[in-house]
Amino acid sequence: MANWAPYLLCAVAVSGLLWAEYRGSRRGLWLAKPLASLAFIWAGVAAGALDSTYGQLVLAGLVLCLLGDVLLIPLERPAVFRAGVFAFLLGHVAYSAAFVTQPLDVFGLAGGAILLAVVVGGVLLWLGPSLPADMVWPVRIYMIVIGVMSTLACGVSAAGGPWAVAVGALAFTASDVSVARDRFVQQEFLNRAWGLPLYYGAQLLIASTPALI
Repeated sequence: MANWAPYLLCAVAVSGLLWAEYRGSRRGLWLAKPLASLAFIWAGVAAGALDSTYGQLVLAGLVLCLLGDVLLIPLERPAVFRAGVFAFLLGHVAYSAAFVTQPLDVFGLAGGAILLAVVVGGVLLWLGPSLPADMVWPVRIYMIVIGVMSTLACGVSAAGGPWAVAVGALAFTASDVSVARDRFVQQEFLNRAWGLPLYYGAQLLIASTPALI
């Protein structure tokens, strides 16, 4: 049961987070979101993240993402939101550093690069008209970094690494589309209804990989 405890906690906390988002409960949001994020850090530690360079870099990424999660809560403060985006960017850099410690398959990298170039380019074209002037380059840089991270993840899995690396990274990328749509295109609960479970599932997958490498 101990191995499943962080996953169970995350599932319960995400359920509470979705309820808080639906009800517009700021108190519930401040309680459930950090708890759900702490759960994926717990999952990483339980998977042996402290025992290897790869795991330590993954754990650094998880901690930075927790910081980003907290900073994205106060939507009415743009400067804090930008700080949250920066924390996530650093989290993706940490994940990328973790992935380059592993064998990389050239064909996996090439396939991932093509896929992510199409996805990232499409998202940037879609978001372009909706982005405030001061967010154009931060969003572009962020999307490029997450594209690189996901490409490296594809290379790891194609080289015989855990499938959870590529699936987690790609799911993380997809979940960011929901955040972008909610922030810049149309703010509605539907974005969070699919984006939050996908995001936390992605983080749990990545957190589990130190035990699989």
